[in-house]
Amino acid sequence: MKTLRLVALAATLCLPLPALAQDQLTLILDWYVNPDHAPIILAQERGFFADQGLEVEVIAPADPSEPPKLVAAGRADLAISYQPQLHLQVHEGLPLVRVGTLVATPLNCLMVKADGPVQSLSNLRGRKVGYSVSGVEEAVMAAMLGSVGLSIADVEMINVNWSLTPAVLTGQVDAVIGAFRNFELTQMRLAGANGRCFFPEEAGLPSYDELIFVANAESLDRSRVNRFLAAIERGTEYMLNHPDEAFAIFAATSSDLSDELNTRAWADTLPRFAHSPAALDHGRYARFEAFLHEAGLIDSILPVSALALDPGAAE
Repeated sequence: MKTLRLVALAATLCLPLPALAQDQLTLILDWYVNPDHAPIILAQERGFFADQGLEVEVIAPADPSEPPKLVAAGRADLAISYQPQLHLQVHEGLPLVRVGTLVATPLNCLMVKADGPVQSLSNLRGRKVGYSVSGVEEAVMAAMLGSVGLSIADVEMINVNWSLTPAVLTGQVDAVIGAFRNFELTQMRLAGANGRCFFPEEAGLPSYDELIFVANAESLDRSRVNRFLAAIERGTEYMLNHPDEAFAIFAATSSDLSDELNTRAWADTLPRFAHSPAALDHGRYARFEAFLHEAGLIDSILPVSALALDPGAAE
């Protein structure tokens, strides 16, 4: 009888276990899916989120300005945003906090036609500069102009919405601020022209994290965020270790992701991803906060803890 009971127990242990329920998490991107989001797509496609007990819904926004606001309103768990915008939005009262980094270097640049009249920043005097986002981009321009003895009053700022490359190509403006060096330069080439970038971090601005993950500071679930970032880190490591296989997986998720623009953007973006997404450079956030204060865009300087955190660190 004892032998039969042991056989029955062994048979029971061999039965498949019910699948464990996974925690739900909603992430809103900053734009339509592109190589900037590659670690996220790899984490999804390779099952790294599932390995962390997460089911992640990835949503592309209809309006690129909305994702942080939706997180602040409690309508999404995480959003991709930009460090410069985070500073301003926290000062405006939005309950946002940086919990991770996706792209750890600036991507923004001042783009001009390579053979155009602007061959140096000093050539911008009296010229038109296009932009998409007011506030930060004007402060960026002021700092860059200041590095060559000019001021924002020396140029005409024109809102071109998100049509940056066409604005330069058609001559609507002489330069655009807010162009991503890993995309717009290739767009210029594909359109039959050559572009040139002037880099903010080489012209008066402190360096910063271009793309970050933000959460609601008042309802932060550290466990879910830590597991999410662990999966993102695995996605990034997979890309670095297996770039060709990773691109094939990424490109297979949508027919337009294997075109020349995205193929080139993949190569240009790969070295810029954060290798440790959760890690926080306190000095980087303190320096940018001081820069915005000096530029007159914020009235006071907040401690880094009010802006950003490493969700895995002790509270």
